[in-house]
Amino acid sequence: MECEEEGCDAEAAVELHIPWDANVRVCPGHARTWAQKDGVVPEPMDGHEDAWP
Repeated sequence: MECEEEGCDAEAAVELHIPWDANVRVCPGHARTWAQKDGVVPEPMDGHEDAWP
């Protein structure tokens, strides 16, 4: 599955639980940016546990 961020073709490895919006699946790079926002909870997707600390 591809990262759901517009213009990114990287593989999604993290599901972000965003309280004010729908959950999204993104690559580790975008997950790092999103994870800094209050309330966002990143969770590694099955099989990608090594891609997210």
